[in-house]
Amino acid sequence: MRNTLGDLNDYLFAEMERLDDEELKGDDLAQEIGRAHAIGKVAQAISANSNTVLRTVELQAKVRGADVDTPHMLEG
Repeated sequence: MRNTLGDLNDYLFAEMERLDDEELKGDDLAQEIGRAHAIGKVAQAISANSNTVLRTVELQAKVRGADVDTPHMLEG
């Protein structure tokens, strides 16, 4: 993963595809569900952090004008 929000989106969709595997059953399915829950919690934390960064950039743009650099984590 290259650590962009676009990469996070790709990673989440990849997890959805793993969960959609109809041959995944029993303990393997339970393990994948546990993994999906963990990934979901991390994704929520990343999204919350990104929203904080975005609000900060918006405030800086309002105070300083339009000359605010977009943080790398919000690109892509």
